[in-house]
Amino acid sequence: MLYQNPEYSPARRAADLLPRLTLREKTGQLNQRLFGFACYTKEDGPLALTQEFIQEVERFGGLGCLYGLYRADPWSRRDFSTGLAGVEMKQAYNLAQRCVIEHSRFGIPMLTSSECPHGHQALDGYLLPVNLAAGAAWNPDLLEKAYQVCGEQLRELGVDFALISMLDVLRDPRWGRSEECYSEEPCLAAAMARAAVEGCRRPGAGVVAKHFCAQGETTGGVNASAARIGPRELREIHLPPMRAASLAGADGVMAAYNEIDGVFCHANRDLLTTLLREELGFRGLIMADGLAIDRLDEISGSPEASAALALGAGVQLSLWDSAFSTLEKAVELGLCSEEDIDRAVLAVLELKFRRGLFEHPYLEEIPPKRFTYAAHPESLELARQSPVLLKNHGILPLCEPGRVALIGPNGNSLYNQLGDYTPPQRPGEGITLLQGLEEALGRQIPFAQGCTIRGADCGGFAQAVELARDSDVIILALGGSSSRFSGAEFQDNGAAAAQGPLEMDCGEGVDAMELRLPGVQQELAEEIFRLGKPIITVIIAGRPYAVPQIAEQSQALLWAFYPGPMGGRAIGELLTGQLSPSGRLPVSLPRSTGGLPCYGNHKASYTPGEAPLYPFGFGLSYTEFTLSEPQMPSSISKTALLAGEKVSLRFRVTNTGQREGHAVPQLFLRWRRCPVVPRVKELKAFDKLLLAPGESRGCTFQLGKEELALWNPEMRFSPEPGQAELWLEEGGTRWGGGTLTVTAD
Repeated sequence: MLYQNPEYSPARRAADLLPRLTLREKTGQLNQRLFGFACYTKEDGPLALTQEFIQEVERFGGLGCLYGLYRADPWSRRDFSTGLAGVEMKQAYNLAQRCVIEHSRFGIPMLTSSECPHGHQALDGYLLPVNLAAGAAWNPDLLEKAYQVCGEQLRELGVDFALISMLDVLRDPRWGRSEECYSEEPCLAAAMARAAVEGCRRPGAGVVAKHFCAQGETTGGVNASAARIGPRELREIHLPPMRAASLAGADGVMAAYNEIDGVFCHANRDLLTTLLREELGFRGLIMADGLAIDRLDEISGSPEASAALALGAGVQLSLWDSAFSTLEKAVELGLCSEEDIDRAVLAVLELKFRRGLFEHPYLEEIPPKRFTYAAHPESLELARQSPVLLKNHGILPLCEPGRVALIGPNGNSLYNQLGDYTPPQRPGEGITLLQGLEEALGRQIPFAQGCTIRGADCGGFAQAVELARDSDVIILALGGSSSRFSGAEFQDNGAAAAQGPLEMDCGEGVDAMELRLPGVQQELAEEIFRLGKPIITVIIAGRPYAVPQIAEQSQALLWAFYPGPMGGRAIGELLTGQLSPSGRLPVSLPRSTGGLPCYGNHKASYTPGEAPLYPFGFGLSYTEFTLSEPQMPSSISKTALLAGEKVSLRFRVTNTGQREGHAVPQLFLRWRRCPVVPRVKELKAFDKLLLAPGESRGCTFQLGKEELALWNPEMRFSPEPGQAELWLEEGGTRWGGGTLTVTAD
């Protein structure tokens, strides 16, 4: 039979196999209903499949995709005693795959998907700093290399879909999933999305980019809430990361929980078909988010109607929901046609052929490679380049610090620096801030926790104050935590239940009403500040907080979005001057909750009530840089831009200080004359350069149609005659500027 012959294309083979399937078998190919981590047991001896898994496979004569076979965390209740590690991972994969193939009349294998928002959420998974930290590093090339390591690990374990957060643009820091965003700026977010896709796919792992679309907009920072925006805001701010992921070859995209202007993303044909398919040309698979199709019942009235709604909008593969398992009945009820189902099944089958699963369905049962941080230093390097030095009144670096004390709830907690979607860590894995400081200074450092992240207990204040009183320099380690390893309860889709016993103050399901530091951390800081000692504050967090008093009273302030398992070493090296800080803010830091919205690219039609405490792109170093000899372009025609021509902006970057360091030149644009309301500041290009003391290097930024086009009044992305102001910045300092005119011809 043709479909069995690998000499034919995946499309031809899929088209040959499709009509051989019954409607029920087709329905099975569109289902990813099971929690993979619940599909095996190892309690009574060797690994075995659960009856739930076997019955599901028998019910549909196969399986479309299995989610989270390797997932390990408190929600899945899988750890090193109950979960899969080492060769067991491959054995479990083969058990499940063999069961699926043997129950399929045509031997159709299953796909597998696995969470990888900042590294693989599996036992011994290679982890990275969270997305906001990666955005703060401003180094897409480094992120690409880091995700290549993740891709190698995923490919060895047979993962077809790495589910990677990359599409959400942060617009409200109260949102608990802020850490999953790369930036508030679509240019930076898009560059990072492209890097993640290309890096992970290079070794052969497939990528599902999530979440589409505008989930970072929110209403009041509430998770999965409405994005009350129009088509222009959608395209200007939230579409660029999806476009970048699509161009980079993303194999799939996950629809978002939220609704946009009254239409749920999972039921939004204009979004998932007209915009994604026809406008962007995306050809990958469209996957649902967990239980999201079932949630359509509130507007559809039944699971069958919900399934038909999502299928008609463009969703092709479910996730945990029951609705898609009713598609056979939905056809019987006339809610959708078998032809609608056929189009989705064809995409799933073609992907299975393209992945080579029919010829190579099983894994060699040898122990998988351990991806250690020593052998693969990309995670550490990201952690080194991501912390942002926001203030330094001569106290850093700590060259001869005398007696140093470390105080605060984020001083010695590994899980507090890892972020959400994190697997259990082996004892001794990772380096906390305390351990990193002791490594860097070569001696033991006195430590007092002082308080917990969210608790109201001030009982540890006295010990912390006493320790601080006996020290010459105090390092205050404050911030947040997205750790699920402190007694969290969970919603049915795995998000943390905010009303439960939480030490988390960030992560999925944990949104904030205000942006002050949680718990009694502010009160702890005030007790320490009263001593009048030199204080360095290190904030380890998953979101921007409003900390004007702490910034004012600290001699130095270093901000580290969750820096990952090697974050303690990285921060220790930065504080002691072994490295110069090179992070720049990927988001604005507000002065207060009342100052929201707070982002640098707001519309020119209004002036915010207060300026940010620290603006987007800001960051200090231990050295100094100048941007000189700028050669600004003066004009280009719309006709030339449409023909593919570009203008070049040239300048030199010089390290004028005494230390090696990274410069991060950034190019910004503001339209002064154009046919729509412009934004006051748009990032258009950036670079990251490592320069020795006294070293100078020439740089060129090019601007073409992509950078100079806008969504015109007719909602077409096109260059339009007008005038734009261009300027360069580095670390928040403005260098030069000029005017670029776009003429009609």
